[in-house]
Amino acid sequence: MPRIERMTARLHARVTSHLRTMPMISFFVPGIPKGQPRPRAFAFHGKARVFDPGTAEGWKSQVALAANPHLPKAPMDGPIEANLIFFFPRPKAHFKGKAQTLREDAPAWHKAKPDADNLAKAVLDALTTLGIWEDDAAVCCLRVVKLYRSHSPGCDIEIRTAEELR
Repeated sequence: MPRIERMTARLHARVTSHLRTMPMISFFVPGIPKGQPRPRAFAFHGKARVFDPGTAEGWKSQVALAANPHLPKAPMDGPIEANLIFFFPRPKAHFKGKAQTLREDAPAWHKAKPDADNLAKAVLDALTTLGIWEDDAAVCCLRVVKLYRSHSPGCDIEIRTAEELR
């Protein structure tokens, strides 16, 4: 296993090490993560108009599709913890030679756009619409990690209620 992949696995274990056993809900969403865009405002015939660009709708549909088999019988209640680990495809500059081996200096952390808060908002909005919980305001502990991965871009999602926390 390459150095970066080992580091990614260790980081994933560290982020989730506070969990006692399996989280209440855990699943992977395949696809390239997209952030929730900010509402846009413009003037039309002297009146202000606001609209929500739908650029994250495809990603939110992927989240709903992956979460659907894990829906609880009733929406989760009380304080909720959500751990979101986003995996982005590596750019070509992270590889070297015709064999496309990973460069030793290739970073593990994804520091570019989309922003972590916009990524989280898109996922939380999709889960709210699906009915995992009634309102994403119930999420009182949120961890968001952005990493590069050579294969399988997407997002690991782990959700648990406060009763399951230490």
